[in-house]
Amino acid sequence: MSGASVAKVFSIDPGRSFVDALAAGILAETGDDAAALARVTVLLPTRRACRALREAFLRRGGGRPLLLPTLTPLGDVDEDEILLGAWGAEEAVGAQVAADIPPAIGSLRRRLLLTRLILADKTRGATPDQAARLAGELARLIDQVHTERLDFARLKDLVPDDFAEHWRMTLDFLTIVTESWPKVLAEEGAIDPAERRNRLLEAQATTWRQRPPAHPIIAAGSTGTIPATADLLDAVARLPRGAVVLPGLDHDADDVTWSNLESTHPQYGMARLLDRLGVARADVREWPAPGMTTVPTTRAALINQALRPADAGRGDERLDPRALDGVTRVDTAGPHEEAGVIALVLRQALENENATAALVTPDRTLARRVTAELARWGIAVDDSAGQPLGETPPGAFLRLGARMVAEALAPVALLATLKHPLAAGGFKPARFRALARRLEIMVLRGPRPAPGITGLRAAVAAGDKDLLALVDRLERITAPFTRLPNGPAASFRGLLRAHITMTEALAATDRQTGAERLWAGEAGEAAAAFIAELDEAAHDMPPIAGDAYPALLESLLAGLAVRPRYGRHPRLHIWGLLEARLQHADVLILGGLNEGTWPPEARPSPWMSRPMMERFGLPLPERRIGLTAHDFAQAFSAPTVTLTRAVRVEGTPTVPSRWLLRLANLVKGTDLEERFADPGAWRPWQALLDTPTTTLPPVRPAPIPPVDARPRKLSVTQIETWMRDPYSIYARHVLKLAALDPIDADPGAADYGNFIHSALDAFVKTIPAPAPLPQDSYERLLAIGRQAFGTALDRPGVWAFWWPRFERVARWFLAIEATRRAALTASASEIKGSLWVDGPAGRFELTAKADRIDRQRDGTLVLIDYKTGAPPSSNEVAAGFAPQLPLEALIAEAGGFAGVPKATVAALEYWRLRGADPAGERRVIGDDPRPLIDEARAGLHALIAAFDRPETPYEARPRPDKAPPFSDYEHLARVKEWASGFGEDGE
Repeated sequence: MSGASVAKVFSIDPGRSFVDALAAGILAETGDDAAALARVTVLLPTRRACRALREAFLRRGGGRPLLLPTLTPLGDVDEDEILLGAWGAEEAVGAQVAADIPPAIGSLRRRLLLTRLILADKTRGATPDQAARLAGELARLIDQVHTERLDFARLKDLVPDDFAEHWRMTLDFLTIVTESWPKVLAEEGAIDPAERRNRLLEAQATTWRQRPPAHPIIAAGSTGTIPATADLLDAVARLPRGAVVLPGLDHDADDVTWSNLESTHPQYGMARLLDRLGVARADVREWPAPGMTTVPTTRAALINQALRPADAGRGDERLDPRALDGVTRVDTAGPHEEAGVIALVLRQALENENATAALVTPDRTLARRVTAELARWGIAVDDSAGQPLGETPPGAFLRLGARMVAEALAPVALLATLKHPLAAGGFKPARFRALARRLEIMVLRGPRPAPGITGLRAAVAAGDKDLLALVDRLERITAPFTRLPNGPAASFRGLLRAHITMTEALAATDRQTGAERLWAGEAGEAAAAFIAELDEAAHDMPPIAGDAYPALLESLLAGLAVRPRYGRHPRLHIWGLLEARLQHADVLILGGLNEGTWPPEARPSPWMSRPMMERFGLPLPERRIGLTAHDFAQAFSAPTVTLTRAVRVEGTPTVPSRWLLRLANLVKGTDLEERFADPGAWRPWQALLDTPTTTLPPVRPAPIPPVDARPRKLSVTQIETWMRDPYSIYARHVLKLAALDPIDADPGAADYGNFIHSALDAFVKTIPAPAPLPQDSYERLLAIGRQAFGTALDRPGVWAFWWPRFERVARWFLAIEATRRAALTASASEIKGSLWVDGPAGRFELTAKADRIDRQRDGTLVLIDYKTGAPPSSNEVAAGFAPQLPLEALIAEAGGFAGVPKATVAALEYWRLRGADPAGERRVIGDDPRPLIDEARAGLHALIAAFDRPETPYEARPRPDKAPPFSDYEHLARVKEWASGFGEDGE
């Protein structure tokens, strides 16, 4: 590391652990002088790389105490600035220059200020959350322009006549950053983070050129993609005791290959850097790492050859048969299997007590799946990406509370908040959860209550003191926040503070304050820091509508993550692509190797087209692919590597990563082809994890309760269910289970049927037969219908879909009614009746509620059943599987309906009230109802007798072809578990 001022550049072979080789070389240079090691300064791309090198020194030192070098991150992508003050006394001039550079504006404050500028542009009509998202994109553009050392003043020259008008409008929008933003920064006395980083790097490079430090300076692992970083690397490389160490330079590539590198090639960035440094590739030396075993370069040679530019040809090198030693490729059926295989590989690595293992993937969903799979063995893995703050308990609680108030305590939003683990409302947590569940069942299931606390209180039963106390408590807690969102605009800071006051009160228990619970732990601390920074920066935000606050909060939360500080397995890791750079692990899994995921899809700029970007000087999106390709090549060269991908994701076929395809094409037709396609035993092992050791045959539920526990009272509709699906009768009447209404239920087909029945019942009772229909019958029926539909008509779906159907039904009904009334003497509507039947185990009561019973002038009865859905077919009625009307006839002929004297039933009719085209249909069942009534009587007696026998089971769907189309108890009977084990007839 000593010598003349020529640039000194080294490289570490990709087959070696970069940080271990770097540490070995530095230790060899400093020898046993502990003070000399402490005087070395090492510049690395990221803080994580600094931690990795620190651990490498500990490994090389064999656990003995060491005075480590000064390890400083250069600030590549994920860093905001360089800590120049830690670089030694010789840098006093640079530190003074750094003190004169304005501070960087805070990221959240910058975003809010940009949001304010966007909202001020009324021509855009952006909502606050849209403005916040646009502000984030603008901030990225600003940093990118500063990073590339470009000038926004050049934007005005970018849109000639051959570009679309859209781009002119976009550049007009960008006047925010060309005109308004510099003024804002001047008022703040700050500059953008990327500009401050550039100035700091430039100041340090200038300082070192003017006053070269006496101690060693090593810049390692960076490829100089940031121009200011490249300048600093140039200065370091020319220091008397300076050196630049590159990761994985390809020394073996021929000149044709090197001269044809494209931006997507893994060596492209280093080739540009070497040109910038004026160093020929042949002059780059291998970094000396005494004591490290020489690693065969066959793997690196394989990947380099596979990724040769197309213009350079395939090359004449023969493939080394050892090139794929330690490499396994596993193509799985889907993401679940892929995560299981990865978890197994990581789990196996732990069998070696000294081995480390890591998953490298840009797919965050895959990372979460692997984390969940490892939990089956009680392994908590360190995911470098952390957990999104908005998905942590405090972050989610903040979001849910804001939504709850903005949606006026709508059932779903209210329950999501009240059922959150942090919610307690000043009660004991268990008591509060019990009240929340009771509120759900008693109030929030079924149609939505009226908005707000008033509607919630009105929906609670008057005598339910516990729920009324809960509602009173909620009113006190939410009052500071609910008063603000109701106005057309409110102070953003006022909304934020009211929101936090409410959230803390809602999180309080009978023993702990809300602040103690809400801001506890790593996630709580991160949420508190976010809220504090947001509150500090919020005073410049313009007033916003209260209902826009939740979306704005969620937009500002996006992109923030919480990373655990401890409690994870020390030898397992999950790394993103940036985090994986320069890291070391004995076993690497490269997961999610599908096109669009790895490499990530190159997203077009929202601000400029590709020609505009090129003309302006911004790098095209493909350059990111080149960096990712370098990450892949480095990781692929590790000693033990497993490559995984899912053939299908969410049912959609995927395309293998371009690097997998290049490797597959390279080894095709060689001895390595079969080895590259061999997944080993990983997939079968993964399948065994969830395969039971023994499999029981599918069993159809057939409970046999005691006779005295069996029902002695059923309605005519339940008799049909008793025949078609006895298990449903068992669940409802023996187990006493009743289905809950949906939460915040919209009126569906069943509700529509109830509305129709209610309206027609009221009309028949208002104008009873045989009175003729008045001239205004249609208007009167519509008025009755409006009363029957009630507040449901306020719902757009009901008004647009169901009400027009009712209007058509009304016309059809009145037309039929007008032709029938002259032959009637009376009509009974929605009338209840019952009949007692003797059975082996005692008397059995049959009940019914007839939609309508008409008495004709000859004294006979006509039974009518209104159907808004499809009525049963004549064959089903004749076969006894739709006995409702025949059984009602039994009750009527016995005089079982109140107010309807017993008489002979002359006809059974279904009136189908569809409201479509045709609006209705009148269907008479059979020419003579007598055989149907007699068969229904015999069938009822036989059914009662059968289930009065102790050995008769309540079987689930005994005849699948006759099973009801819907059952509330299908899941309880686990029909899908056993139905596939039977044929179409269920046998």
